[in-house]
Amino acid sequence: MQGILKAVTTAALVLAGTSAAFSADKVVFGTNWLAQGGHGGYYQAVADGTYEKYGLDVEIMMGGPQVNNRPMLPAGRLDFLMGGNLLLSFDNVRNEIPTTVVAAIFQKDPQILMAHEGAYKDFADLKNAPTVLIGKDGQFSFWKWLVSEHGFSDDQLRPYGYNLAQFLTDEKMVQQGYGTSEPLYAAAEGAKPAAYLLADHGWNTYSTTIETRDQLVEENPELVQRFVNASIEGWYNFLYGDRTAAYALIIKDNPEMTKEKLDAEMDQFEKLGIIDVGDATTLGIGAMSAERIQAFYDSAIKSGILEEGSVDVSKVATEQFVNKGHGMDIAKKLKGE
Repeated sequence: MQGILKAVTTAALVLAGTSAAFSADKVVFGTNWLAQGGHGGYYQAVADGTYEKYGLDVEIMMGGPQVNNRPMLPAGRLDFLMGGNLLLSFDNVRNEIPTTVVAAIFQKDPQILMAHEGAYKDFADLKNAPTVLIGKDGQFSFWKWLVSEHGFSDDQLRPYGYNLAQFLTDEKMVQQGYGTSEPLYAAAEGAKPAAYLLADHGWNTYSTTIETRDQLVEENPELVQRFVNASIEGWYNFLYGDRTAAYALIIKDNPEMTKEKLDAEMDQFEKLGIIDVGDATTLGIGAMSAERIQAFYDSAIKSGILEEGSVDVSKVATEQFVNKGHGMDIAKKLKGE
């Protein structure tokens, strides 16, 4: 059964720093996978009452291997959706699906190539690997970029079956991964993995975005702003505050997680510099820019991932709910600055 969490609010609550009161608005937020540390800010906002403070009754609907929450957003069964990278958002616009990105929680995509420590000199040397394991989706996205921009060859390409067995038995093997998971799993099996974050080499998409329907942006922007603000605060509190209650809710939804696994995952987020980096350090978590979205689109065109003119980039996202420095005061306080 999908995990469902509720933050129940009183009939009228006052927004922090304002005098406006709101009744409890029911909001359904869908994640894109099983509960984990990368979803922590949303669980934190439920656990510590941040959504409640903003007059929101939030239900988190967990995704997973047998659950595809994406079509539920335009169908109206979700109000907000945790997106992946911008390619999915481009695809929505191309197919005239009326959704838009309202915040980008991760400034960097955690997508990596993983090798064995010492097997290759650096990222550039990975193009000399005999074999690179890439899943189907990756073959039609970042692999094309690796070939176009970094000199990788289709001769190296082999399908990745989302199993570490091949990697663990071959010291020269390179495979795709998620920076906060596969390296941890490989290390647990006795390997010494080296993770190369694609974002550090020009794969400049945002990741873990918040999407909503165009209709909600147009007809109820105040609700969208409250959800975005509360989620941003949840992320600051999760990154720099006490995560205990959020961990408990994550583990309740996904019993395969443990405190130790979550701590290791968050250590990876910090090590790789995924969330509170780049523009987020001056504009706040969730920051986006039209220029960067356009740049990633241009890169996707150049790499052959998308056809030129296939997407109206102006419809992909809106900056109206972010870039305001919201929540940065929370981070300063928690860090003692």
